[in-house]
Amino acid sequence: MDFNVKKLASDAGVFFTRAVQFTEEKLGQAEKTELDAHFENLLARADCTKNWTEKIFRQTEVLLQPNPIDHTGARIEEFLFEKLDRKVPSRTTNGELLGQYMLDAAKDFGPGTPYGSTLIKVGECQRRLGGAEREFMQTSAINFLTPLRNFLDGDWRTISKERRLLENRRLDLDACKARLKKAKLAEAKAAAAPNFQETRPRNYVLSASASALWSEEVDKAEHELRVAQTEFDRQAEVTRLLLEGISSTHVNHLRCLHEFVEAQAIYYNQCHQYMMDLQKELGSASPSTAATLPVVSIAGAVSTSAPEADTLKIEEVQPPATGTRKAKVLYDYDAADTSEMSLLADELITVYTVPGMDPDWLVGERGNQKGKVPVTYLELLS
Repeated sequence: MDFNVKKLASDAGVFFTRAVQFTEEKLGQAEKTELDAHFENLLARADCTKNWTEKIFRQTEVLLQPNPIDHTGARIEEFLFEKLDRKVPSRTTNGELLGQYMLDAAKDFGPGTPYGSTLIKVGECQRRLGGAEREFMQTSAINFLTPLRNFLDGDWRTISKERRLLENRRLDLDACKARLKKAKLAEAKAAAAPNFQETRPRNYVLSASASALWSEEVDKAEHELRVAQTEFDRQAEVTRLLLEGISSTHVNHLRCLHEFVEAQAIYYNQCHQYMMDLQKELGSASPSTAATLPVVSIAGAVSTSAPEADTLKIEEVQPPATGTRKAKVLYDYDAADTSEMSLLADELITVYTVPGMDPDWLVGERGNQKGKVPVTYLELLS
């Protein structure tokens, strides 16, 4: 018990000494040991790395999990599974949930109806988009977020701890310097006192005794200073090595950044491909009506890549005397085969329909070219 009380008193004394030194430095009443320029640059670079890493980490979390409520719940779930040493289950994305709703709606509306069949196509596409998003989130979390979090929770905490310890060693060192300076001044005054009190032997004896005491105090202060200087230098070297390791952190984060960009590129390419496939699927004729659709030949278009190319062509259908209209093309469209006509956005073409033709399609003409065009890509003009 006595040992603990003594230790507590000692710790309180050290804390008080550091507090006094810190306060006097702020008031300009005490000198402060300055670190060299290289060390200061390392400290500034480390602080900059920590601040920007934290901002990038937080914003990437928002990007991957934009809903704050879901994000908080997801982090709690991840924490619990990590503590239980179990694999975190994959969560359903919003895209997958939307796709499932569409598929369920199609069952009620009737999968054979135009609306129901379209819901199935769009729903399947949304599920694929949601799956790609989930894979992107998982890959980015592992390859990008985790290294950033490990730096903030691991390396940076170690650096911060050693920096605080270095600051304490620096305060102890400067307190020892101040104590030694005061002891030397007191010793000098005690040594000079007999010169003015030689006629008073008793005062002379007291002054000599005080001088000896201050000499001992100087020796003690010099010893404490050497110990404090050694501890400060040792801690400064440890902290310096940790700060220089920030360069390795930058290299590691650079590699992780490349992996994050690669994951994004794959994800957006998948999304683009899924949407292009969906557009073509919605724009093409349904299998049930494809057999009854007349195929319009395109003048001058002859395929030599395969002998079956002629099967895509039939007799040219002449437009009726009435029923032709002008139409403005809204989007670019690439013909899927020789029965269709490619379109360029903002151009004007002539369109008409023929008996038995799918209502989602019209026959379009542009100069000598003729072929099927999707209605959804056109704005019919009066």
